[in-house]
Amino acid sequence: MSVPSVQLYSIRDAMAADLDAAVARVAELGLTRVEPYAFAQRTADLKRALSANGLTAPSGHASVIDAADPDAVFDAAEELGIGLVIDPFVPTERWRTADDAALLADAVNGLSARAAERGLRFGYHNHQWEFANQVGGRPVYELFVERLDPGVALQVDAFWAAVGGADAPAVLRGLGDRVAAIHVKDGRLTGDIATVLPSSESALIVPEALKAAYENQTPAGQGDLDVGAVLAAAPHALRVIEFDSYAGDVFEGIAQSLAWLAEHDTEGAA
Repeated sequence: MSVPSVQLYSIRDAMAADLDAAVARVAELGLTRVEPYAFAQRTADLKRALSANGLTAPSGHASVIDAADPDAVFDAAEELGIGLVIDPFVPTERWRTADDAALLADAVNGLSARAAERGLRFGYHNHQWEFANQVGGRPVYELFVERLDPGVALQVDAFWAAVGGADAPAVLRGLGDRVAAIHVKDGRLTGDIATVLPSSESALIVPEALKAAYENQTPAGQGDLDVGAVLAAAPHALRVIEFDSYAGDVFEGIAQSLAWLAEHDTEGAA
């Protein structure tokens, strides 16, 4: 099995109550890697907690595309040892047209070059609207990717790609080595969730028809997504367990996903 990670956004409520205790619980599950979010806003706290628990952060999420000072984010990444910086969210209203895709790709290309000067990689993480929004019968995500420079990294959230109507394993195979990391999550894919979109203000403000995709997320292997096929389609990619929302104890959910990966992820690279 590859060495998995976990997106700390999954435990955001526990971190808000006690960041150090929450991170310690992650380590107690047997994880050695984590993916911090908004890490430039609490770099010192994260550095302390990671060091105390023997954790590393090969990747991290931060808003960079719209940041007033991207270098401040890259500074924080360097301090935390994060080599892969991923912007996790550009709202659906900015993914409507070919011009939108070009504008975003050009911004990402520029930031990728800026990161590379510091020995970092930069890239983008999808939700479902980049696939649900179509231009000439094609997902706008495809137009975006076609314009990206080769050095740009992608973190593919296969669950959200599938929610958006995509064949997630086929997407991953098509992107090849460009996929630096994937989010490992599972849940409900049935119903009309592919055709409704969240608020432009937040990925978590959603219409009733889409709430199930958030609220009914499950540990890997317990939902509708063929997680095994997803993993096989990106054997080189860092596996990052994530829950946007979870009805039970999220630490138990993470533990179940970790156990499933240990049993089923036989192709992942270290």
